[in-house]
Amino acid sequence: MIEKIPLNSLKFFYFVARYSSVTIAAKKLFVTQSAVSKQIYNLEELLDIELFERRNKSLILTKEGEILFNCAQMIFNQLDECLIGLTKNKIEQKQLVLSCEPTISMKWLIPRLVEFKKLGHDFEVVLLTDGGDIDFEKNNIDIAIRRNDFDWGAHIFSEKIGDEYIVAVQASHLPKTQELLISKSRPNFFKKLNQLADLKYLLKTYSKTELEHFYLCLEGCLAGLGATIISIYMIEKELDLKSLDQLTQPIQDGSSYYLLSHTSFTEDPRKIIFLNWLKNEMTQSQMNYI
Repeated sequence: MIEKIPLNSLKFFYFVARYSSVTIAAKKLFVTQSAVSKQIYNLEELLDIELFERRNKSLILTKEGEILFNCAQMIFNQLDECLIGLTKNKIEQKQLVLSCEPTISMKWLIPRLVEFKKLGHDFEVVLLTDGGDIDFEKNNIDIAIRRNDFDWGAHIFSEKIGDEYIVAVQASHLPKTQELLISKSRPNFFKKLNQLADLKYLLKTYSKTELEHFYLCLEGCLAGLGATIISIYMIEKELDLKSLDQLTQPIQDGSSYYLLSHTSFTEDPRKIIFLNWLKNEMTQSQMNYI
């Protein structure tokens, strides 16, 4: 059957399914939206299967579409790895400079970079801790991990790593207080918390104390100064050691982590390798703690 299906149609389907958007797929593929729509229509006609449900201009994969997307994802990831193997010798740079927000760097990324190094790739990841806007050229940064709580601009290439999950926690085996330590490092963080139904009771019954960073909130929480609301990725070690009790289940707050680049990821095999590794690591974290 494969000889009847144009590879181009599968590629267009994969991008539409991946981003749930014809517009974004067209941008990533450097073609028009009508070209993408035509390829999807032709593929559905050839397979005699509806791959998407179209609801109010939104595209939702059907059951058959999900099956095809999972297959396409596996195939295209393998193809990426193959192409990387063919072209990796052309990459002369040995260092991949990564910018990442401080607390997620310290608590989630750094412990994993040791394992990444053991994989034996022929480049080294150099970590710079920073948040917010990135000047890639001025600071010689290759890639950056950021949450999508600000506009980084249409000229920046971005790939989603995983969704953010937050949780309310307090120190185990210490007297409880009615203080809630809140980080000021994220734009409108407290305002967004008030929009989450699972946290409204907590926010009403606790007194708020603001600190500059999540790291300070976590340390204050562990010292018994109060409860805090924090990313689940930032407290994996503390949960493993049972030094924190969860006051709520992990809650998806509507934001996500992205890997950013000032050039296309496909131009640098190292970026593809690191991107796929990051996605796998964040998926594993979600399986373990959510």
